[in-house]
Amino acid sequence: MSAKKNVKSKDEALAQLEPTSGKKEFVDNLKTVFWAVVIALIIRSFWLEPFRIPSGSMYPTLRVGDYLFVTKYTYGYSRYSFPAGLPLFDGRIWYDAPQRGDVVVFKFPQNTHTDFIKRIIGLPGDKVQVKKGRLYINEKPVEREENGRYIIDEYVSIPEFYHQYTETLPEGKKHDILEFSDNERIVDNTDEFVVPDDAFFVMGDNRDRSDDSRISVGFVPKENLVGKAKFIFFSHNDKGSILKPWTWGTAIRWNRLFRRID
Repeated sequence: MSAKKNVKSKDEALAQLEPTSGKKEFVDNLKTVFWAVVIALIIRSFWLEPFRIPSGSMYPTLRVGDYLFVTKYTYGYSRYSFPAGLPLFDGRIWYDAPQRGDVVVFKFPQNTHTDFIKRIIGLPGDKVQVKKGRLYINEKPVEREENGRYIIDEYVSIPEFYHQYTETLPEGKKHDILEFSDNERIVDNTDEFVVPDDAFFVMGDNRDRSDDSRISVGFVPKENLVGKAKFIFFSHNDKGSILKPWTWGTAIRWNRLFRRID
């Protein structure tokens, strides 16, 4: 028998190797995608999660078009720290209580599929009330000082004009708020709210344009906290268009990038 019959041609060898090589490449790609997803979920669940600001309830601190990172570890972890709110355990673990004035993301108590972002105003046991537009905590008016006018002219059909104040919370933390007036229906004159244990009273910095604990949000259970808003990593106005690349540069709010949230 000729020895040539036992030697496979180069083409025959490649033909046999290609299916195996292609399958291996597919499996390797699948593994890469799998581990990329796992790493992303771990980061999102335990460290940082990005959020976009879709409404104007937190002006002037946060604007429509801001993108920010929220730290998941700041207040410990609950089921809402994880994708889809998986009920892995009850309550919170490694809990560290929020401070008054923190800007937090939380699950809307009436629909935990929805994320809200507001500022913590009332802590457990506090009495909170708004009278003639002024915030009272434990029956004492919160100091505020007017510092000019503020105009919202982005993502609105007609520019809106507000009074801007610097508000000083009882512990001394300062932040800016907006008031359209001190006589808005419902939000500027409220009942006195007593914050229950293991819950918080939240308000938007755009006081007359915020659905918060004064209205439908109610008290926010500590279990519903997702994390603390830390810094803005991207921001854009409504002047650009994705279909017009030459407008992208002017649409980005460069002065807001990597701004810390206080």
